[in-house]
Amino acid sequence: MSTDAVLRELLVRQLDHWLPAALHRARRATLALAYAGGDATGAEEALRVVAEFADRLRGRRLTVLVVADDGTDLATRLGAAEAALPADVAVHLVPGGPDRLPVALKAAGAAGAPLLTVADGADPDPALLAAAAASGRPAELLLVTVPGRSLRPALSAAGFPLATEVELVPDGDAPARLLGYATGSDKGLETVKEALWAVDEYAGVRYRDPADPQGRLLDISLEPEPGPLRRELLAELARSGPRTVTELRRFATTATVYRAADANRALASLLASGAATRDPEHGRLGGDVLISAAPNAGSSA
Repeated sequence: MSTDAVLRELLVRQLDHWLPAALHRARRATLALAYAGGDATGAEEALRVVAEFADRLRGRRLTVLVVADDGTDLATRLGAAEAALPADVAVHLVPGGPDRLPVALKAAGAAGAPLLTVADGADPDPALLAAAAASGRPAELLLVTVPGRSLRPALSAAGFPLATEVELVPDGDAPARLLGYATGSDKGLETVKEALWAVDEYAGVRYRDPADPQGRLLDISLEPEPGPLRRELLAELARSGPRTVTELRRFATTATVYRAADANRALASLLASGAATRDPEHGRLGGDVLISAAPNAGSSA
């Protein structure tokens, strides 16, 4: 199964969360879908999801921008999907690649209302990222690009307070892909994390956390293997000194591919192995419990 299938399911899950929230918040919203290369099938999936929310669109206005170079075939396919949409949805096909997004967003009047931008195959160009961040109130971004460098610095510089990233690694010779998500919402970040681990367990596609120096591959699972998170938590304790459980849960959410709940499981494992200690020593592992790395903890992770 290709990484495209995983990415399409993640897009569907994200739209299921984002669209009703955006329509509840404001009377208008924009969904911007930009594709580099010829495959823009995700746009068809997105329009089918939008059609499912037809009843919630009454009295609202949703603009869907599709920026792609896929010729007349894409226009025909999108036209068929568009036929099922209510009149409250306006679909605009813009020829070009993701670099056209800043102009397309401005022309569509996306500023000042909820915006979800999906840029598939795009470079983390500062102008593109800045437009995605500045145009929406609030703004969210899903960026799919080639691995090799962290997306967090570029996403932060563009104005996104929160971000996560994960590599999708297929078996065989197919290239890996790097997915970045940026937002200003804690809830949005938590939702994407849940979706990442809840997608169907596609054979042949695994995750890799760019923050893990060992680059261990992880099977997609509702309870992911905690080894890399244990190492990352110990590294954070070595950098910062003792931290509370609440702080370490926050670190897992904002600095790794894992969720806050995964941090609890990893901490319990570290404590059981003696790689970490706690204060107080006994009782529930509550948010105010202070966690410290034990001497020589690296060998126990």
